[in-house]
Amino acid sequence: MGRALELAAEAGEEGDVPVGAVVVTAAGEVVGEGRNLREVEGDPTAHAEVVALREAARRTGSWRLEGCTLVVTLEPCPMCAGALMLSRVATLVLGAWDPKLGATGSVWDIVRDRRATHRIEVVSGVRESECSQVLLAFFERRRTPRGPRELGAAR
Repeated sequence: MGRALELAAEAGEEGDVPVGAVVVTAAGEVVGEGRNLREVEGDPTAHAEVVALREAARRTGSWRLEGCTLVVTLEPCPMCAGALMLSRVATLVLGAWDPKLGATGSVWDIVRDRRATHRIEVVSGVRESECSQVLLAFFERRRTPRGPRELGAAR
């Protein structure tokens, strides 16, 4: 989770929502890393989880990431939960819950739906307060006016 938090900080510095993700094999080898790149790449699918899964698939030579664990600072959305299932990741480790779009146990539970052909073990709350604080601080900075320009005054 430490590396995922570092990646989240990088995303935040680039103006994107600070989410970071890491894919780790059963042997403990990091094979994929990602951070939100939606703003940087102008790509709505460039969520941290998808970026990390893509790198892991490239590095392992297979889209089947069986036995791997994805560690992410924020609970995955429905798109990312679907990508986790389709990549056959075994375990998801998440930091903060997403009460608006979470799809791995809070709003929805796509990865453990009994109708699914693949289910994922979910370990939640890992460094939760730290992961939450990174997000809260980012959004607080975005909402706080920094001067006359942001208040709509002098141009």
